[in-house]
Amino acid sequence: MREPIYKVMQFKNLKEMLQKSGELYGDKTAYLFKTEKEDEFEKITHKEFRDDINQLGTALIDMGLKDKKIAVISENRYEWGVAYLAVVTGTGIVVPLDKALPDNEIESLMIRSEVEAIFYSKKYEKIMQEIKEKQSTKVKYFISMDLEKKSNTIYSQKELINRGKQLIEKGNREFLDAKIDNEKMSIILFTSGTTAVSKAVMLSHKNICSNLIDIASVIKVDETDRFLSFLPLHHTFECTVGFLYPISKGSSIAFCEGIKHIADNIKEYKITAMISVPILFEMMYKRLIKGIEKKGKLGTVKKGIVLSQFLLKFKIDIRKKLFKEVHDNLGGELRLLVAGGAALDSKAEKGFNELGFTMYQGYGLTETSPVISAEDDKYRRLGSIGKAFPSLDVKIVNPNEEGIGELVAKGPSMMLGYYQNEEANKETIDEEGWLHTGDLAKIDKDGYIFICGRKKFVIVLKNGKNIYPEELESLIDKIECIKESFVYGLPQSDGDYKICAKIVYDKELMEEIYKVSEKEKIKEIIWKEVKKVNKMMPAYKYIRDITITDKELIKTTTQKIKRFEEMKTVCK
Repeated sequence: MREPIYKVMQFKNLKEMLQKSGELYGDKTAYLFKTEKEDEFEKITHKEFRDDINQLGTALIDMGLKDKKIAVISENRYEWGVAYLAVVTGTGIVVPLDKALPDNEIESLMIRSEVEAIFYSKKYEKIMQEIKEKQSTKVKYFISMDLEKKSNTIYSQKELINRGKQLIEKGNREFLDAKIDNEKMSIILFTSGTTAVSKAVMLSHKNICSNLIDIASVIKVDETDRFLSFLPLHHTFECTVGFLYPISKGSSIAFCEGIKHIADNIKEYKITAMISVPILFEMMYKRLIKGIEKKGKLGTVKKGIVLSQFLLKFKIDIRKKLFKEVHDNLGGELRLLVAGGAALDSKAEKGFNELGFTMYQGYGLTETSPVISAEDDKYRRLGSIGKAFPSLDVKIVNPNEEGIGELVAKGPSMMLGYYQNEEANKETIDEEGWLHTGDLAKIDKDGYIFICGRKKFVIVLKNGKNIYPEELESLIDKIECIKESFVYGLPQSDGDYKICAKIVYDKELMEEIYKVSEKEKIKEIIWKEVKKVNKMMPAYKYIRDITITDKELIKTTTQKIKRFEEMKTVCK
């Protein structure tokens, strides 16, 4: 078990976290939004944010929603955070829903979770009206994030906040004085997948708060930091690390306007910290290098990296000054990048760090609130996911001759279990309380964890050899002009598997670099590069066939490949 690096504020639940951090950072900016004037922002302080939460929570209890399940669905926005915390810090149980789900799945999850109220944005007005008319759910209150006033039977979140303010002024303290059971189910989160197979993860205040304290004890942020919220807020990685963590530290949050606007938003808001999935950081790094190349400065930058790395040995850091132009292109303030949700290409991690940014890789699951381990301000090893958090124990079960086996974890951030799914609970949490992650990993002698792939995706050949698709994909994805790849085993008549890859290429780069646009010629070029990858590996890992496309792979909202869906496309 690793030791904390920093002394941090202690709290047992999110209500206590808001109170303690509010006292420290009340006058600091919590959120900022663009105005019509360039470089001028509308700001909401931490005190104003907490006032809105208290007022909305007071109104919800007054409506009879105490201890009820309440859903939240929208794009990333201020009202989502207010609704989430108003529910979970004194009203009832919050159920964040995936904003990208089709209408029928949204309805299905509302039925499964038995919610009695739902907050939603304008985008979902049509489906909410249909659900209301069908009366297929238990929902009594439909609450719009956009309406100024109640319209027919649709409530206005803004109006409810004002109503709560009046109730508090008249002496109503039901929400303000609400007691929190730290170990009781307070959050229901659905895992990725169709509604038929998605599991509902039950989390408590203890789960989330122990994770927040762990994060703060090894990665330092403060009230001067500004986060860019990009990943969907319903996802526990963004919710815990990109929302609750900065709020607990007095930092500020700005919302990304979309993937095409990331670079501009980082610059406009002068973002200092960002969490996201590896594919985004890898794309940012490729564009960064491409821009340096186009200016003819790649050779100069490489020489600068050699010099700065040498000086770092003597604790002299000149990277921000040496690569000032690169930093200025990203607003001049960006310092911290944290990747999670999938394996990060070590080239991007190493590259960002060499240019003077701090890039960490972390790892976790919805079931673990979510972070199990991460690189941090003291413990870093390229290609690893760092060491397990201070409050957690991890180990490898049933390791093979290479030391690879399933990673299991135990500690206060492990979920309470799956909602109404005892069978899945028994499969995931063993009798000794170890949570089985389903991920294959190895732990080196110093305690650094290296993820090797998903247990259920391993391809086992007839000769007993194991092939981890993610390992091969990381090598293919390094090929120039390749956006992403999907490696799979194609069943053969003799009971063995043929290792194949579906490869997504960048059409524009192919034309720019290789001057080709015909699919057959593109395939020839890619196949030639894949053969070079094969030579880096033992023969049993060779990729024997490829298919190519310029269409993106099927993914979850957090950009993980939906492997079972992709298998259907390649095994027609």
